[in-house]
Amino acid sequence: MRLPEPRGAVSAEIIEALLAGGAPVVTGPADGPEPWLDEDLQISLWMLYELHYRGFDGVDPSLEWDVDLLRLRASLETRFLDGVRAAVSVPAAGVVPGLTELTSADSGPSMSRYLQRSATLDQFREFVVHRSIYHLKEADPHSWGIPRLSGRAKAALVEIQSDEYGGGRPERMHSALFRTTMDRLGLDTRYGAYIDVVSAPTLATSNLMSLFGLHRRWLGALLGHLAAFEMTSSIPNRRYGNALRRLGGDAAATRFYDEHVTADAVHEQIAAHDLCGGYVDEHPGSAPDVLFGAAVGLFLDDQAAGWLLARWEQGLPAVA
Repeated sequence: MRLPEPRGAVSAEIIEALLAGGAPVVTGPADGPEPWLDEDLQISLWMLYELHYRGFDGVDPSLEWDVDLLRLRASLETRFLDGVRAAVSVPAAGVVPGLTELTSADSGPSMSRYLQRSATLDQFREFVVHRSIYHLKEADPHSWGIPRLSGRAKAALVEIQSDEYGGGRPERMHSALFRTTMDRLGLDTRYGAYIDVVSAPTLATSNLMSLFGLHRRWLGALLGHLAAFEMTSSIPNRRYGNALRRLGGDAAATRFYDEHVTADAVHEQIAAHDLCGGYVDEHPGSAPDVLFGAAVGLFLDDQAAGWLLARWEQGLPAVA
């Protein structure tokens, strides 16, 4: 994958460092807007995280563990975490009741209803472009949790991830199904092809998963994030599939969404009770971390959806 275009001083320094094989980089971002709206911060984090996934053309793989880059990443993560901590509240409840409270109370803008009822084909394509930043590597960030778990929680995560990866059938992997949806919509299916046109909030939703996944300290938050994702997925995916059918999509185009309607209805019970419940049973006192991960994931999803809907309401495209 090619490196993205810079969106500010920090990302420009990172690109220069990566191409030079580890040149000095700046120590951190200047003060800016809320971190999920900060284009420079989010593209910078995304680049630094991608070193742990597939890397970039012309970039030495050994830079994945470059001390200066890791130090910079830590400073960016601190700003990101400080911002989202101030933006969300966590229920004072047990883990399963808390997850139910968070996912039931989620009152952000309904992207799925808008797409089902009102979106044009061009708007649906833009929605898919933004979602491609995560869905073309769907499940990968949460898989970082597998070696850090044991017992009931580990078995539950492996069960969920096995479905996400197609049960051993490459053509059934959810990332492959999404690639088919993109192809049917005439979009570029290459990994990272649209990184230069998506918004900071879209990047933030992906970066949050990588932040939680790459830090053992945030394992509970990673599990809570996945649980909230699964518990709020089935109904919206039914609407996404119906929206695409309304716009002329065939069965192959909608299969990604149709698959999630049934899969996530099962996954939500496993994620809440066996994954998160099992983890908290084994690690008493970890419920606040689990619920924090869920709360932040829901908040950032709302921010990303709100950004897209605001563009469309103004009659503007949602890609740069």
